[in-house]
Amino acid sequence: MLQYTGGTTGVSKGAMLTHSNILNNVQQMLAMGGTLMTESDECVLTALPLYHIFAFTANLLGFVVLGGHNILVPSPRPVQNLQRAVENYPITWMTGVNTLYNGLLNEEWFVAYPPKHLKASIAGGTALHDAVAQRWREVTQTPIAEGYGLTETSPVVSFNPLVGYVRLGSIGLPTPGTDMRLVQENGQDAAAGEPGEIWVKGPQVMLGYWNNESETANVMHDGWFATGDIGVMSPDGFFKIVDRKKDMVLVSGFNVYPNEVEEVIAQLHAVLEVAVIGVPDSGTGEAVRAYIVPNLEQEQALDVPAVLAHCKQQLTSYKVPKHIEVVDELPKSPVGKVLRKDLRAQALASMNVKS
Repeated sequence: MLQYTGGTTGVSKGAMLTHSNILNNVQQMLAMGGTLMTESDECVLTALPLYHIFAFTANLLGFVVLGGHNILVPSPRPVQNLQRAVENYPITWMTGVNTLYNGLLNEEWFVAYPPKHLKASIAGGTALHDAVAQRWREVTQTPIAEGYGLTETSPVVSFNPLVGYVRLGSIGLPTPGTDMRLVQENGQDAAAGEPGEIWVKGPQVMLGYWNNESETANVMHDGWFATGDIGVMSPDGFFKIVDRKKDMVLVSGFNVYPNEVEEVIAQLHAVLEVAVIGVPDSGTGEAVRAYIVPNLEQEQALDVPAVLAHCKQQLTSYKVPKHIEVVDELPKSPVGKVLRKDLRAQALASMNVKS
């Protein structure tokens, strides 16, 4: 089957996924989370469209194998559209992206009456902010686990255990039959704790891109798929995403990963959503720019100097945003991923800089 990438960092490409890729990935997922699932007794809330690989493999095929009940929400925006589904059905599982969980946590009806049958939730697509994960556990009294995957890997590569020690910010361990390695710019494997590009090998990895040999050659290396994501591995084998390689900001020769800056800003109650990009700077090569959507439900208004002061307490000086823009909304893909490339294009256009 041809599964098209989201195009969040460039032009969408058709990943060639075989039946073997897909069915292997279903079994890999069930091996990681199946102990909490009961055949014919699960009800999953599907707010992501089924053309998205996460929902297609996890929600549709995974719960079909279990004989589960799928509740489809064709339009999850505004997030209040999920209220009837949550109130009328015994939701036991949820899948979604960070923006969906954050949005629900800012709905009075959800905080007052969270799903009473919920067992666990799975986050993917983009990084799950620690502040969102902590509050989700407090409100629902259930675990939320972050996984990692891509269209090219059918999609699941790794998954955080739902029971036992909770590792905030971790994407967990490789699924059964999956190898992961971190490769540095010089082609050598990174040591534990050192950042490197995540490469994946396993039965869920695509054949290549449809009618695109050059792009296929860029990412496939002797059976290994180079993801374009930067990660680190702890000594005991748990992985953490640092950021997309293409989104990294280079300030005076130092690497700044937008996810880290976003995590810090998202801790503030006056912040609803945040996105960070790099923009050209004559003095430092690039500078950090943050776009913030204020949380209008909070009594305390968003104060830009307070945001900067908070960042200076939590971050090294070169990671602190040089520019902060307050906006009404952030550009997002149909599945709710924040489109940093669109923000970057807007910023460059306003600065009269060609991309």
